Amino acid sequence: MKQATDTKEHLFELLRDFDTTMLVTVDNDGGLHARPMAVASLEPDGDTYLVTSIESPKVAEVEHYPQVTLTFQINDQYAALRGRAAIVRDRKLIEKLWKEPWKVWFPEGKDDPTIALLRFDADSGEYWDNSGMQGLKYAFTAAKSYVKGERPPTDDDQHSRVRL
Repeated sequence: MKQATDTKEHLFELLRDFDTTMLVTVDNDGGLHARPMAVASLEPDGDTYLVTSIESPKVAEVEHYPQVTLTFQINDQYAALRGRAAIVRDRKLIEKLWKEPWKVWFPEGKDDPTIALLRFDADSGEYWDNSGMQGLKYAFTAAKSYVKGERPPTDDDQHSRVRL
């Protein structure tokens, strides 16, 4: 008998190797604004730190409307997290999380006065995983459903919504 999927654990397994995410905020005109962001740290509960410049428009967007979405995608794996964001200027935390590739955006390194962190506190997440054997299983099921004129079923290995 198949063991039930721990959806929180499966979500974290998908997310833990990402070093970039798309941050979606609400801009000053009430529209959605998405941009790629470097992931500084990701916790098993979905809480995340992203590196940013204090001079970036996203800082004002987050301060005005802190509800944001993070999206992740690689090959046949997709995930989205919803939650709240806040700007953090803790120099010790910046130093702890510092990654040398960030020097492209912050030429003065971890002591750059414009560097800040965006702390994201996740409320919920959702994933779609069609990788490896799961992808083969889904392709077979989808083909069978197509022939029958039905929608293919999904399970928690392939798709789930998760409260965090």
